[in-house]
Amino acid sequence: MTSLAHSPLVTRLGAARRILIAGAGGGYDVYCGVPLFLALRAQGKDVHLANLSFTYLGDTDAVRTHPVIARVDARTRGAERYFPEQALCELLSARGIDAPIHCFEKVGVAPLREAYAELAATLDLDAIVLVDGGTDILMRGDEPGLGTPEEDATSLAAVAGLASIAHRLVTCLGFGIDHFHGVSHVSVLEAVAALQREHAFLGAFSLLPSMPEARVFLDAVEHAERRFPRGSIVNGSIASALAGEFGDVKRLARTERSELFVNPLMCLYWTFELEALARRSLYLKMLEGTETIFEVSARIEAFRRAAPIRPRRPMPL
Repeated sequence: MTSLAHSPLVTRLGAARRILIAGAGGGYDVYCGVPLFLALRAQGKDVHLANLSFTYLGDTDAVRTHPVIARVDARTRGAERYFPEQALCELLSARGIDAPIHCFEKVGVAPLREAYAELAATLDLDAIVLVDGGTDILMRGDEPGLGTPEEDATSLAAVAGLASIAHRLVTCLGFGIDHFHGVSHVSVLEAVAALQREHAFLGAFSLLPSMPEARVFLDAVEHAERRFPRGSIVNGSIASALAGEFGDVKRLARTERSELFVNPLMCLYWTFELEALARRSLYLKMLEGTETIFEVSARIEAFRRAAPIRPRRPMPL
């Protein structure tokens, strides 16, 4: 039972005690989980952070806790040109929050599931929330554009196999950003409607710039942009939307030749039951047993070559 007076996401996690907020798509996705991390932590929950990392962890002094997991904190050194996880730990530490990030290597479903299972046992988790910066994790496979599905699909498949975890959710922040990678707004809304029919859509709620959790998110994005000038298109767009900017906002040099559509919908968290989202995928079972991210990519490509891809539908204006 949910109520208009309470966020369905927070209500769903009400019974959970130890929660992992994990970036599903790699890179800066863990940043999109920071407001949730802070809100749940303020409720007295034992909350942890993880991320499917794009950082070459071998160039860092991060402590290995598993063959494909490295524990990064504010004191970790290395990978000076790109290390968003360390930058986030540094920012949180400056605010008195000691929050290491468990960084997963980019591997296939089999080793990633094993790593998640071991981390879940070590932390005694009863909830995992996968966070996607953007909404391409919602694509089932036959849409005209999938965005960048490899990492999202690997994370989704890995956690879908952990039936012993009582609460498994997926939340997306940044509606419309994946249009930059060919995802149709219509495809996203169609996916939400399909999950609504299964009672697997837990609703949406907005981050507002007045929220303390949103202010920390904005500080984290700006801190990362100072450290790594290439920045994150996803997080930069969300930050611009939070600031009330609209349209083709040029925040980063690498978007100068692209057309963006920054808008208030980018500030919404959309939350779903993970199992239902995994069941809806047309190709997720094909990824079982993969050992590397390259195998994942090859199997998705093979599926796309054989699948009847639906035509792109325009959004009514």
